[in-house]
Amino acid sequence: MTNSSSPLIVCFGEMLIDFVPDTSGVSLAESKGFLKAPGGAPANVACAITKLGGVSAFIGKVGDDEFGRMLVDILAKNGVKSDGVCLDKHARTALAFVTLKRNGEREFMFYRNPSADMLLKESELNMGLIKQAKIFHYGSISLISEPCRSAHMAAMKAAKEAGVLLSYDPNVRLPLWPSADAARQGIKSIWSEADFIKVSDDEVEFLTQKDPQKEDVVMSLWHDHLKLLVVTDGEKGCRYFTKNFKGKVAGFPVNAIDTTGAGDSFVGALLCSVANDPSIFQDEGKLKEALTFANACGAICTTQKGAIPALPTPSDAQALIAQSKAK
Repeated sequence: MTNSSSPLIVCFGEMLIDFVPDTSGVSLAESKGFLKAPGGAPANVACAITKLGGVSAFIGKVGDDEFGRMLVDILAKNGVKSDGVCLDKHARTALAFVTLKRNGEREFMFYRNPSADMLLKESELNMGLIKQAKIFHYGSISLISEPCRSAHMAAMKAAKEAGVLLSYDPNVRLPLWPSADAARQGIKSIWSEADFIKVSDDEVEFLTQKDPQKEDVVMSLWHDHLKLLVVTDGEKGCRYFTKNFKGKVAGFPVNAIDTTGAGDSFVGALLCSVANDPSIFQDEGKLKEALTFANACGAICTTQKGAIPALPTPSDAQALIAQSKAK
């Protein structure tokens, strides 16, 4: 159930097809069969938001092919506004082969040469949609190549000028960048624009090349314009930093079989809370409550394969929170 008067959250970037082995714990080479799943972090976040009762739109480009049309259809089925999605007649929808190793961690192999998402142009942006958003959310994959990078910069600028909150989850995917240094530079090139940033402990380590558990290391990523920095620590939960307070919120132990989409589920939940009540940045009690809910959403997402099918509803998350309180 979405309430059309709810604030709009616009997610920008890539949407693609993930091919996941039908057997867990094998390498891509060993896998005999693959399941086709919709993916792409910004699109996952858009679907997470609607599943939680929020209102979201996705802006990006897919190929005018079977897979691209299937993805637009999945957005529609999930209640995500797709009037910002373009179809490219000359480029294919991106594919990613993702395997879950025995520990539930992922290995990626991408097919994008160039894929449709990389070819979104500034002239194709639905600026009206961006300007009516409460939050504009994006990653870093859209920064890797032109013309998509210029479109990304123009979209951010339009959002900022319209007073929209900017939300950034870099979602480091090293195989897509020319080098690790290029990835660090690209990701940091728009760092100081964001109002809210979510990074994983691994990403903190990658960006700083230091120990992500140390507070001074995390704080080296802080900038004065930031309202909230959140570091996710996997099943341990997350740490939060604002101008006036900081702390951590414990995670929920679950039987994880696939971590794909867990971070996106977490982000979608947190963005829903922020969109509905921006005073959360100043109110530690409200923030901790929102992060507990986001942690529960992320945890539930790991208990099923694929990102979008595993996204939780509010009642799923509340049940997990209640169950852990009862222990």
